Amino acid sequence: MAASPAFAFSRVKDLVEVQGIRDNMLVGYGLVVGLNGTGDSLKNAPFTQQSIQTMLERLGVNTRGQVMQTKNVAAVMVTASLPAFAAPGSKIDVSVSAMGDAKNLQGGTLLVTPLFGADGQIYALGQGPVAIGGFSASGDAGSVTRGVPTAGRIANGASVEKETGFKLASLDVLKLSLHNPDLTTSSRIAKAVNAYLGGGSAKALDPSNVELSVPANYPGGVMALLTDIEQVRVDPDQPAKVIIDENSGVIVMGSDVRISTVAIAQGNLTIKVTETPQVSQPSPFSNTGTTTTVPRTSIQVDDSKGNRMTVLHDGVSLQHVVDGLNALGVGPRDVISILQAIKAAGALQADIQVIG
Repeated sequence: MAASPAFAFSRVKDLVEVQGIRDNMLVGYGLVVGLNGTGDSLKNAPFTQQSIQTMLERLGVNTRGQVMQTKNVAAVMVTASLPAFAAPGSKIDVSVSAMGDAKNLQGGTLLVTPLFGADGQIYALGQGPVAIGGFSASGDAGSVTRGVPTAGRIANGASVEKETGFKLASLDVLKLSLHNPDLTTSSRIAKAVNAYLGGGSAKALDPSNVELSVPANYPGGVMALLTDIEQVRVDPDQPAKVIIDENSGVIVMGSDVRISTVAIAQGNLTIKVTETPQVSQPSPFSNTGTTTTVPRTSIQVDDSKGNRMTVLHDGVSLQHVVDGLNALGVGPRDVISILQAIKAAGALQADIQVIG
């Protein structure tokens, strides 16, 4: 029985994202206190000393002109991701990373730190005990460090103070951005959405964007429309591509990779020389003869006579490509060289992308 073709239908939800519904990056500068002598040395990190003086002045303590020797404070950069539509008062996680020469942030507490958006406005305030994923220990004659003890995280360590101001419900036109831009996929999404809505609300603008006009008086408004559209099934298309990671030898080939008729042979002349000298000794109680070393040389020649030439016929699929290369007994490293040679010969109908 012949197998029917398999279609990898996916939800629109997994193929696109709605423009405007995204996370926003936040960043701030703060101080971590309570370290056990593993903080910044103020001589090498003058910004830490300036920050300590400024903080103390706000609390009514004047330390200007004084020599500070504390090593229990570290200057840190605080980063966070503000989710779309996060309401004031909600909690988000923050990451803390040392800026100076602090050795360890274990046991430290982040003081109140404003977190700014790209527009320079404060969207959250961070504070709390820092949890690190590594550790560091040392003695007079050695030390050990595991992970990165100068970076940590505070779960629910920031409180959202301001919304981003994006109003989804007021939009009349939505733009759906494809995760993997493709002309065919973009057109298929627009066609599937129009078939579901029963009109011409969706229009493919380019390989990356589909424009969706919100139908007038749609039950439930924009939120209900997006909820329904996300569940529409589409068969995404993808270009023929071969991904090669030269560092690990990993090769990933798309199902649409095709090869024109080409003959492949793989193998070299290999000569292996092994020296295994042996010791020769005279017989016991013999008055003649001396102990000497006798050379023993083993030479092995591999002229690759067992390797064969394989012919890949015109239009073969991924399965035939893999079977043909496996028939040669080649490994992933050799497959990389073979695929690059086939591409150079103009017989590989796909793009090769080398990473690593």
